[in-house]
Amino acid sequence: MVTPEPTLLLPNAWRDRAASHGHRVDVLLAAHLGRARRREQHPVEDFLFTYYSLRPAQLRRWHPGAGIALVGAGERATWRDHREVGTDAGTAVTLDVRALLARRGSAVRGVRELLVATASRPAHLGCFGLHEWAMVYRQPPDAVRHAAWPLRLGPAGTDAVVEAHRMRCTHYDAYRFFTPEAAPRNGLRPSREATVALEQPGCLHATMDLYKWAYKLLPAVPSELVVDAFELARDVRELDMRASPYDLSGLGYEPVRIETPAGKAAYVAAQRAFARRGSRLRSLLLEALARLDGHV
Repeated sequence: MVTPEPTLLLPNAWRDRAASHGHRVDVLLAAHLGRARRREQHPVEDFLFTYYSLRPAQLRRWHPGAGIALVGAGERATWRDHREVGTDAGTAVTLDVRALLARRGSAVRGVRELLVATASRPAHLGCFGLHEWAMVYRQPPDAVRHAAWPLRLGPAGTDAVVEAHRMRCTHYDAYRFFTPEAAPRNGLRPSREATVALEQPGCLHATMDLYKWAYKLLPAVPSELVVDAFELARDVRELDMRASPYDLSGLGYEPVRIETPAGKAAYVAAQRAFARRGSRLRSLLLEALARLDGHV
């Protein structure tokens, strides 16, 4: 198969994009980096830098994605899975997709399979974020994940909310943190092996994980898309913790009281909106993956 010719970006154009990307990331990460210097913890935003493995410097590095050649980017010629190409505008550097796929093809295929499977299903709404409640069910206060923050309803009230609801969590990386007493109460038994079969677009964690899949596909996807996924994950994480059993009002987070009818309605409305945003982003990631197909 003939390798498609890359689209050229001249130095002024791609350097402007790289600078805009860097500024955008600097603004997004300023608070986190400030807390890191002061060794302060944050129960909401730290998740984006502990559960997810991409370092701030890696998020800041700009990649144009597959099929783009940067004229005058000789400093990138030694980057992994990159190569130089001759063009009428001068020597350019582009992603060597064949080299990337030779090294990471199975991972790329796995991400594609998961994204396609998730997109094929309807969004299941109405889980009400009970996974966070299941993670503290019947636990002593000093054993919960965010022990520095009180439970809004206290231990007994938190346990009562879990017991009053039917849980049907589909996401393994939420379910695996359920307490031993909470796990049997879930209507499903998610596993790593069943992820492709169970993942669905209404799940907050599946939407947050679009960030993980986006950065795992670097440098084959544009860095701007990765930051879009980061912003979506940050917004979803806020809802995730506002709907949790913790009282985070001291940090300015108004609780979504999912134990009430009004709180449930607010949660579902937000969940539906995030599912729509996630579906658009999932489609863009699949479009970026489609640009690799001509090199296989």
